[in-house]
Amino acid sequence: MASLDTVSIAILLGSLLVLAGILSSLVALRFGAPLLLVFLLVGMLAGEGGPGGVKFDDVRTAYTVGSIALALILFDGGLRTKLATFRNVLAPSVLLATAGVLITTLLTAPVAKLVLGVGWIQALLVGAVVASTDAAAVFLLINSGGLRLRSRVRATLEVESGTNDPFAVFLVLLLVEILLAGDSSWSHIAVVLVRDIVLGCIIGIGGGRVITWVLNRVTLAQGLHAPFVAVSAVVVFAFGNAVHTSGFLAVYLAGLVVGNRQTRAHNSVIVFLDAVTWLAQIVMFVLLGLLVWPERLIGSLIGAVAVALVLMFIARPVAVFLCLTPFKYPWREKVFISWVGLRGAVGIFLASIPMLVGLPAAYMFFDVAFVVVLLSLLVQGWTVAFAARKLDISFSRNDPVPRRIELDLPGQLAREIVGYPVPANSPFLRRGLIPTWARPTLVIRKEEILTPAEAEPVQEGDYVYLLAPPEKAQALDRFFVNMPPPAKPDPALLGDFFVNGTATLGALADIYGLQVAADHTEVSLAEFFTENLGRRAKAGDIVQLGPIALLAHKVEKGHVTTVGLRLAEPEEAADMLGRIKSLWKRLTKWVG
Repeated sequence: MASLDTVSIAILLGSLLVLAGILSSLVALRFGAPLLLVFLLVGMLAGEGGPGGVKFDDVRTAYTVGSIALALILFDGGLRTKLATFRNVLAPSVLLATAGVLITTLLTAPVAKLVLGVGWIQALLVGAVVASTDAAAVFLLINSGGLRLRSRVRATLEVESGTNDPFAVFLVLLLVEILLAGDSSWSHIAVVLVRDIVLGCIIGIGGGRVITWVLNRVTLAQGLHAPFVAVSAVVVFAFGNAVHTSGFLAVYLAGLVVGNRQTRAHNSVIVFLDAVTWLAQIVMFVLLGLLVWPERLIGSLIGAVAVALVLMFIARPVAVFLCLTPFKYPWREKVFISWVGLRGAVGIFLASIPMLVGLPAAYMFFDVAFVVVLLSLLVQGWTVAFAARKLDISFSRNDPVPRRIELDLPGQLAREIVGYPVPANSPFLRRGLIPTWARPTLVIRKEEILTPAEAEPVQEGDYVYLLAPPEKAQALDRFFVNMPPPAKPDPALLGDFFVNGTATLGALADIYGLQVAADHTEVSLAEFFTENLGRRAKAGDIVQLGPIALLAHKVEKGHVTTVGLRLAEPEEAADMLGRIKSLWKRLTKWVG
């Protein structure tokens, strides 16, 4: 019975630690603290060296939990990355994720050798452990701070964070193998790298296709679609590792494939993975915090601080500027991407590998990585939003997000039901504006279910449900935002239809059937003004987008925050569309 009591107490303590992490996150958000830092500190305080006094030294368990957590986080990142975004920034992001990680490692190693008193291979291992970035904390801070990054900057960071972990893992495992075996030829290293990349791509793309096929063809019990996807992601990751390739690359690509195909229960999968990845991060960081002994940190504290400072102010900036120079990124964007090189989950997780395989003085790698992550979260994590504003990389998000309901329709994949409450000042209520690809199906008014015809006209407080493609459901949000009109509406505008400057050209193109270049779909209206005007925008500036005139209504520090839409009259728009079609037919006939 005593052993059963021990298990029960362990479960109780573990669940209380996770609850403490969740509740402390509310305090952290209030003060703008990086949440991963909070979870680490909770683990430290509960550990053997803290007031909690919990003894935990099971590196294998921490490594297993960390592997599963990172697999789910990477899969979720791939799931949310649009293929068009991935293609647009593929070259600079992959260069950052490979050459950038290598440059960071090489620049950090000499300092590690000098201040830690280790050999060159150990110094390179220290650099490889802390070379990869963790963008999850960055975007959490940006979103909680109400910021929207410039589209290319955000896309670059997203793709880099999804693809640099596999290369960092490869470097760490390679250096650990050299330390254990004593030697390794360059030809062997090249073969291993090519094998990891090729097999990782094959397993990831193949695994994503299999997951998609099962989701759409096999009738699973309701509620099992999301768990099936999450467990399948872990299977892809584990299989990749089992055949000695990059499971991290495989699971990210699997998520990319699933996220860019029509699948059943797409919304429930996204919501479920949100909760699972959030919980996985909490558990992983609390466990890693438990492994830390504050007394042991003192021995390598000065050296670890020196490594962290070189990493933040020299290694990462040099790597970013060298890798992004061929792609003509403005210096402000390169400085911001350099500063957002947050170290987090991957660094501490990789530092547990030397302990797991029993390298001499393995705790030194863990302690250095822990101090580097701690300083990175404290210094960089707390200043991400400030840096974004000062470097003019972000736009404030003033528009509230409406309450959206999404319901899957069994038997087909092309449409789902999307529901909204109708606020008083929404563009839908004021102008009756709705995209051509969305079709109202029913209206609920005072607990009574009505057809759209019976409910005409729609009233404030109604609940409207529409049929829409799942991938476009989020674009409906702006029509149901409670956006009060300005005190003095511009008479040049059609009615009072205003949108936030952070809305993208792609969203407007979908709604109005406009043609927008593939590399401009993620460009915001504010960026579109700056690009077309060739200067900082001023209130009253007008830019044409097909049959729509965009008017800069509100401008803050040269950035458009509210855009008014002046739409062509129906007859004018139809005539313009007819002329475009006629011209296109003539051109195709002439070319043919």
